Amino acid sequence: MYKVLDRSRLSSLLVEEKEFFHKTHPTSHNLYQRARQSLHGGVPMLWMIRWAGSFPVFVKEARGAHFTDVDGNSYIDLCLGDTGAMTGHSPDATVHAIQGQIQKGITLMLPYEDVIWVGEELQRRFGLPYWQFALTATDANRFALRMARMITRRPKVLVFNYCYHGSVDESFIVLDEEGTPMSRPNNIGPQVDPLLTSKVIEFNDVAALETVLSAEDVAAVLAEPVMTNIGIIHPEPGYHEALRELTRKYRTYLIIDETHTICTGPGGYTRAQGLEPDFLTIGKPLAGGVPAAVYGFTEEVGNAFSERLEVNEADVGGIGGTLAGNALSIAALKATLENVLTDEFYSTAIALQEGFTEGVESVIQ
Repeated sequence: MYKVLDRSRLSSLLVEEKEFFHKTHPTSHNLYQRARQSLHGGVPMLWMIRWAGSFPVFVKEARGAHFTDVDGNSYIDLCLGDTGAMTGHSPDATVHAIQGQIQKGITLMLPYEDVIWVGEELQRRFGLPYWQFALTATDANRFALRMARMITRRPKVLVFNYCYHGSVDESFIVLDEEGTPMSRPNNIGPQVDPLLTSKVIEFNDVAALETVLSAEDVAAVLAEPVMTNIGIIHPEPGYHEALRELTRKYRTYLIIDETHTICTGPGGYTRAQGLEPDFLTIGKPLAGGVPAAVYGFTEEVGNAFSERLEVNEADVGGIGGTLAGNALSIAALKATLENVLTDEFYSTAIALQEGFTEGVESVIQ
């Protein structure tokens, strides 16, 4: 028989924990009070206002899977920058490359030899022939969507209910309890109602997928190969085959966003499962924590895009950014791909994950 939860005891324990947190984090608290005078909410980014201890921990330094705060408290970091530091904080090879490049130039808006190495390595890992660079996966997705709409001359984007694609405006559409599309709750100041730009269905629903695509107004399906935003939702057997078959049938491009699923292996879920996307996007851990992202596409996409591109106006079309593909990001990308996100890294990481999963499941059992 279950016991009734003692809410008053729970409340008193929470008060004790908050008092202990304040006692052990006085410097963080002082910095937070100071930060509130110049930073909205006392933090540099909106998400950081959500903290259980009533103010954020200020970090002093981080290395590997650990960090130390300004009060000298040490932590095992199970967040790792929301996977931006999936490779661990400040991997040696990446740090060395950054130190070397920063003396030779940080950003140029010109190509240089290392960028070719990165493009060739991305070809090898993911199987797509052409690559371009951004600073975040959000931008990589935005640029891919622009290309898809330009080529197909179709207005709509299809996403899955409560997907994760960064802050891409078209992805902030969900289904309500009756299955009716609506703007995601707390979608802050959307510039356009996502009902005008997007369609949304449940993941793994093949019938709904065909119904939506059959209208032939969808330029691209933007998809995580495994849903990661509302727990982990795996594709059911045959779903990816159906997704690829139906997008080809209705001449809709398929964009696979590997930003979270790159943990699957060196070529992400795409290579591990033999997927065949028209576009592939990825950011976060690719450069060891330095802002960098990429998007790749097929030869067919590249040729179709080139046919419609006005070269003299290429710099004003909304694709690209001044700092995209900068020398520092490329150096970090090259070092991370060559020395950190290696086959050996994945073999070790996956073995650890399997051991961790087995241990947790045994405790639950």
